[in-house]
Amino acid sequence: MTSNELKDAPLVFDDLVGRWNTLSEAGSVRHDEEQNLWQVLDHAGVAAVLADPATYSSDFSGLTPTQPDFETFLQGNFVGMDPPEHRKLRTLVSQAFTPRTVAGLEPRIHAITAELLDAVADRDRFDVVDALAYPLPILVIAELLGVPAGDRGLFQDWAGTLFGGDEIGEALDMSEVERALDSLAPTVREMNGYFLDHIRHCRKHPGEDLTSRLLRAEVDGVRLTEQEITGFVALLLVAGHITTTALLGNAVLTFDQHPDAAALLRAEPGRLPDAIEEVLRWLPPFPELGRRTTREVELGGRTLPADAILMAHLGAANRDPARFADPGTFHVTRHPNPHLTFGHGIHFCFGAPLARMEARIALRQLLDRFSWITVPSHRAVEFQNPAAIVSARRLPVEVRRT
Repeated sequence: MTSNELKDAPLVFDDLVGRWNTLSEAGSVRHDEEQNLWQVLDHAGVAAVLADPATYSSDFSGLTPTQPDFETFLQGNFVGMDPPEHRKLRTLVSQAFTPRTVAGLEPRIHAITAELLDAVADRDRFDVVDALAYPLPILVIAELLGVPAGDRGLFQDWAGTLFGGDEIGEALDMSEVERALDSLAPTVREMNGYFLDHIRHCRKHPGEDLTSRLLRAEVDGVRLTEQEITGFVALLLVAGHITTTALLGNAVLTFDQHPDAAALLRAEPGRLPDAIEEVLRWLPPFPELGRRTTREVELGGRTLPADAILMAHLGAANRDPARFADPGTFHVTRHPNPHLTFGHGIHFCFGAPLARMEARIALRQLLDRFSWITVPSHRAVEFQNPAAIVSARRLPVEVRRT
């Protein structure tokens, strides 16, 4: 097989993009008989679902199998909470994880990115996930939380287990969910113990790290419990870093498939923030968000019963022709770009500003250092299970220096 044939081999993401384009043309709401769930596919419908937690609940605790090892994690995971519990926890966390805290990380993100790229400075080939996209957010969040960066191997193992998706297929039933939870329980148990120990250390030796600030956060005399802090820290460290890893890898893949976009960004680096938003629209790392109806409701001309499971499909909504001009084309200069990749409403992604900053700094340094970045063989790209996350696990590239 020639190098061109290797290069032209179809990517897993090509099938995904084609499927999302097709779904975006299938109407606003459809019922999946096989999985007995509803899919919301248009931009207005998805935004309405995400903005109405009273009707479309994020709490699945009564519908999914119970697993004791997940209880501590769930106490601080406000992604799966409804008001008023969600409001209380997010308000407390917001006292410690402020915009000023995120902005203050910028110099360290620049420095860590430079150190990681210096480590591959003498190579013409390297795996961009292994060299940059994976370690960068791990190191940043570890420093933010005050946990030893030397433990990042642990974090990598945890994230690989939780988001690899090796235990699930595309069609989930309750028995499969239960098996997946049982397989993940030892990892969650290890994480809980690690973070509880770290929190107790910070209680005895407080500093200015985020964990210490979370311990000090207080609203109307209410403080976060150790279990709530453990759940939030685990969410930030594992889910927060894997989203940035996916965004960076997806950007490199997308720019490789659209070389004119990469050339424009080198010539006009000020366009990079818009380019990142288009990558987020084009390849959302988590393309579906689950919700549960709390009552019978009319949506998109269909009647959904109470306790129905629905999936708000971000991948399709981000391609809605009623909201986006030429939605099936990757436009690096698209602006405005009202994609829903980071969610909408009270559950808008808490770590979105950090992910955007990391992506902007990392991609700018890649484009500045290398005049040419290419994925020489699509067959060498290894993907995560797209039913779990849209992300490359391995992404070998060839580079030429500026």
